[in-house]
Amino acid sequence: MSKDNTLPGLTLCNNAALRRAARKLGQLYDDVLQPSGLKATQQGLLYQIHIGDEPAMSAIAASLIMDLSALGHTLKPLIRDGYVETFADPDDRRIKRVRLTPQGLVKLNEAMKLWHVAQQRLEDVVGKEQAEWLRAALDDIAALDFDLPPAN
Repeated sequence: MSKDNTLPGLTLCNNAALRRAARKLGQLYDDVLQPSGLKATQQGLLYQIHIGDEPAMSAIAASLIMDLSALGHTLKPLIRDGYVETFADPDDRRIKRVRLTPQGLVKLNEAMKLWHVAQQRLEDVVGKEQAEWLRAALDDIAALDFDLPPAN
């Protein structure tokens, strides 16, 4: 094992490196958000619901690149705790929409203050430009269609 306690094979695999970094950043945000009682994934979901103006669940799932069942699983504790409610679209009752409750908006505001602390901590450690570059690179990757044949 190398002196930084990582297995050498982890640096050869894009997926392993990405997952390690995601877990490290997830820990940072989860630790900072802990006083709010929310996980970083829950804070992010509340934020997406808030800015989405009562989005359809399918739109949230698509933008977060997750399936509807995983989204439903993630929403359950937020619904249980009274932060979010689902409702049928008034124009098409087959479409399920989601919105923050007044209590959810209060919780989101609380969590966003902590999120800013985590965001600043990351930028203080890696640099603002590096953090911006990282977000842009990850957004570019998330937009790729890996089902298509690679361009030559």
